Amino acid sequence: MKNKINIYLIEFAINAILRQKYKSLFVSVVFIVLTFLLTSVFFITNSIKYELNATLEALPEITIQKTKGKKHYDIDVKEVENILAIKGVSDAVARVWGYYYFENMKVNFSLVGVDAYENQYKNSLEKIVHKFDLGTAENNASMIIGVGVQKSMNESYYKEYFNFIKSDGSLKKVAIAGVFDGDTQLESNDMIVMSKESVREIFDMPESKATDIVVKVANKNEIATVASKLKLMYPNSLIITKNDLKVSYQNIFNYKSGIFLALFIISLFTFFIIIYDKVSGLSSEEKREVGILKALGWRVDDVLKEKFYESFIISLFSYSVGVGVAIAFVYIFGAPLLRDIFIGYSELKPSFELPFIFDFQTLFLVFFLSVPIYIAATIIPSWRVATLEADEVIR
Repeated sequence: MKNKINIYLIEFAINAILRQKYKSLFVSVVFIVLTFLLTSVFFITNSIKYELNATLEALPEITIQKTKGKKHYDIDVKEVENILAIKGVSDAVARVWGYYYFENMKVNFSLVGVDAYENQYKNSLEKIVHKFDLGTAENNASMIIGVGVQKSMNESYYKEYFNFIKSDGSLKKVAIAGVFDGDTQLESNDMIVMSKESVREIFDMPESKATDIVVKVANKNEIATVASKLKLMYPNSLIITKNDLKVSYQNIFNYKSGIFLALFIISLFTFFIIIYDKVSGLSSEEKREVGILKALGWRVDDVLKEKFYESFIISLFSYSVGVGVAIAFVYIFGAPLLRDIFIGYSELKPSFELPFIFDFQTLFLVFFLSVPIYIAATIIPSWRVATLEADEVIR
């Protein structure tokens, strides 16, 4: 019977919280802000990492870019034959793509050229080619746009076609043949798929040139070996492996996490000031209340149970509100400002929605960093006072 939850103690704890409403409100606000900040950043990080990892997994093992003085130049398409002759290479595709700046919306679109009769280097492009049948003459002169691009174009009243400005200043009208939803938000956010011929015309690229060449390696254990051979063949070119991209993204996250760490330390410092104030002792009013309760016949464990309920109600309520606000802030409102810490602020890209990634480990981590600590900081000084004689506490 002693282990049963005492409803009357819970009711008393709620009344105690209401009697100290301003102090309870202050603690709750700080608690909510800390929980909100921690949970929001973890949600944003998990969502972006999921998107990047999904995007990286779809990329080819090696990419070759021709460079001079660290400046990118177009590469000869005929180099594909030389690359295919390397032992271990299963396929090589000359890519034709580039960034097109849409001045009206101040965003960059990624124009990707495809040939319906060649092997596609990504499964998503293979799906687009087959779904929209880009091999026909009609669709070959059209384009397939991502959902993010459609949103940007609709805001500028481009619903059936789009006028691209070529390098010589003339216009190229391209019809919108369809809209695709890619495997990831990052992919369908800013990508436009059209024929290689159209992309070359827009960027004034000769038919003998390509933006870069992507290489597929049959055995993943041979990627480093093939990359070394390519580096010897093309010493002035940039050889990028999938692992290089993973390391690069990880370094970016480590840097961005440092910025977040500064915000986290400030919030945590504020929270532990409250904890220190709690541990250093109860206020005179709280001590007098404990003394009166003991004089009325309350035992030490009754006082501790009441203080446990009081701190648990405040911390659990604040934690739940903080997590709920974080979910709405990140996945409904798109985490304005806070998301820019990780992805950078720029008008040169269409906005994209963060995928909903619900990580229970994150919630447990935030919970154990806050709730048990606050409960302990409330119970310890209460136990010190409750073990004293009632008359001594009241005096």
